[in-house]
Amino acid sequence: MSPLIAQVGDLIREVARTVVLPYYQKLGKADVRQKAPGDLVTVADELAEERLIEGLLRLLPGSAVVGEESVAADPDVLSRICAQGPVWLVDPIDGTGNFAFGRTPFAIMVALIEDGDLRAGWIFDVILDRMAVAERGGGAWIDGVRVHARADLPPASTLRGAVMTRYLPEEMAAEVGLRATNVAKILDSQHCSGAEYPDVVSGKQDFVFFWKTLPWDHAPGVLFTREAGGVARRLDGTEYQVTSRQKGLLVAANADIWAAVRQALLGERF
Repeated sequence: MSPLIAQVGDLIREVARTVVLPYYQKLGKADVRQKAPGDLVTVADELAEERLIEGLLRLLPGSAVVGEESVAADPDVLSRICAQGPVWLVDPIDGTGNFAFGRTPFAIMVALIEDGDLRAGWIFDVILDRMAVAERGGGAWIDGVRVHARADLPPASTLRGAVMTRYLPEEMAAEVGLRATNVAKILDSQHCSGAEYPDVVSGKQDFVFFWKTLPWDHAPGVLFTREAGGVARRLDGTEYQVTSRQKGLLVAANADIWAAVRQALLGERF
């Protein structure tokens, strides 16, 4: 893998150690606020994003950055994602709700795109001290060990996975609820994409169904899943594109499982 993979990983670990962990379970009331109804941000999110942006621009001069908190402050920042050349996506704390209440999981996530294509991704579980990385064409790795998602197709009735029902359209959520018995179990959301994607690859769950697909929440995980042999597709079967504003994303350990889960949970209605 390229030297940049290790350099960005070192930067992420440094920010976790010096900015994020010192605030974990030590946030005061003034350190947490709502940036939108039900959407929390902490002082640690904002400081971590600042440090990550500074470091990433040093590592790749001339690049642009789209950070979650930068977009919250100025929505026009999101337009940089369509720029030519290298663009970083930064989620300083994925799972802020968990972090704010002193729970786990939460992660720091970074992705590198170039001309709209995913090139590299990093997912660092701060508490587990686990770094998941992927480079396009270079495979998926966890703490230096290459990983592969399962390649078989077990019966749909044995499959387990999470569904973000909170965000689904009402009719779709009702359909999933009615058809949930077609799979073994619908797992509770971990409220952290940085945990869900590695769990699909490692086999802790077979799929995860998202509705909201903000790029910093999904770009690193999508590339990691793809490089491990898994798939991340829209409900119409098209591949995830980081510049798309489309909603709905089904992630699975392989293409056969993806098709089985889509049929099991949604049938022909959607």
